[in-house]
Amino acid sequence: MMESGLGAIIGWLAGGAACAFLVGSVPWGYVVGRAKGVDVRRHGSGNIGATNVGRVLGKGWGGLVLLLDALKGVGGVLGVDWLVGRMAPGILDGVEWRGIVFGVGAVLGHNFCPWLGWRGGKGIATSAGVLLAALPGAFLWAFGTWLVVFAASRIVSLASIGAAVVLGAAGMWRYGPGALGWSCVALGVLAVVRHRANIGRLLRGEEPRAFQKNREQEGAA
Repeated sequence: MMESGLGAIIGWLAGGAACAFLVGSVPWGYVVGRAKGVDVRRHGSGNIGATNVGRVLGKGWGGLVLLLDALKGVGGVLGVDWLVGRMAPGILDGVEWRGIVFGVGAVLGHNFCPWLGWRGGKGIATSAGVLLAALPGAFLWAFGTWLVVFAASRIVSLASIGAAVVLGAAGMWRYGPGALGWSCVALGVLAVVRHRANIGRLLRGEEPRAFQKNREQEGAA
């Protein structure tokens, strides 16, 4: 491969990842909360993700944010890939892992939202969207794990952590120790790190279960 060709590929990958970062940075949990007259960062766990939105505003609104955050992941992969293909036809056709590069950009945009002081969510829904669009085999393993752990525990964070751990292992098993496999590991590690506060509450037995009213709601009841 010519050096100029390699430079162009790297440039378009970086530009696509930056575009996906902007797609992922839309803080839907915050936007939905504001539309309802609530800053979700000041209630519950303070997180802008679907779980906290569901506790603060209700399950329906939490489900909406879950869908919107997942669509950011899908859009970060498929939408950006389409855009790059339109702007530079064929330049990334031989790069099979371009989708995961764009997807990681979308997850980082969600986790480190520039519009909210570089603070965002934990990235589980957005990561799920990325995996569904770019690595559906790994998605099935991770999602299956999430369902099993959640059914047994009714604890969203525990299910998410379990899915993240399995994602890394499944990615290596299915795709091997290459770009795709290590990308699964990276997404899994990032998700676990973002749950470090939840891990502390789990160890202390203080992590709330799903469908359990938070303390603010109980006080107002």
